[in-house]
Amino acid sequence: MTHDRLLALAAVLSGAWLVGGCAADAVPPPTTAIAPAPASPGGLTGTSWRLVEVQSMDDAQGTSKVGERVYEIDFGADGRAALKLDCNRGGASYTVVPASEPGAGSVTFGPAALTRAMCPPGSLDTKIARDLQYVRGYRVAGDTLSLSLMADGGIYVWKRVP
Repeated sequence: MTHDRLLALAAVLSGAWLVGGCAADAVPPPTTAIAPAPASPGGLTGTSWRLVEVQSMDDAQGTSKVGERVYEIDFGADGRAALKLDCNRGGASYTVVPASEPGAGSVTFGPAALTRAMCPPGSLDTKIARDLQYVRGYRVAGDTLSLSLMADGGIYVWKRVP
């Protein structure tokens, strides 16, 4: 190789090294993605529940039994809750923060996305979907899940679905 060719090759390699070095500096180094915490380490993940009653904090209303209508919630491991609210189906995201007491903690739901079928009169589908955004706490005692609404808005009482 001639001296001129060696100089040209050195210039090309130096330029490639400089460009490569600049490109490496311009692009931030890959970051290690932090896996999200389990959606509900408080024992809700993978569980299914059927609503049995709604307890009002207003003594005039008291406790309302659900009756024959079916309202169910399934807590997925992906942080999504599947909902069956009478004649409508849907889902919402959820986040659980367990308390120091086993089987209790706070839970929040994202906006519920539901089908819009017209359920028969007396259905609680729209009430439950609306109230999910106000759920703040949970307590599991045996086969019963209580979801409490903020500001003493009431308690939804669910039974475990096997």
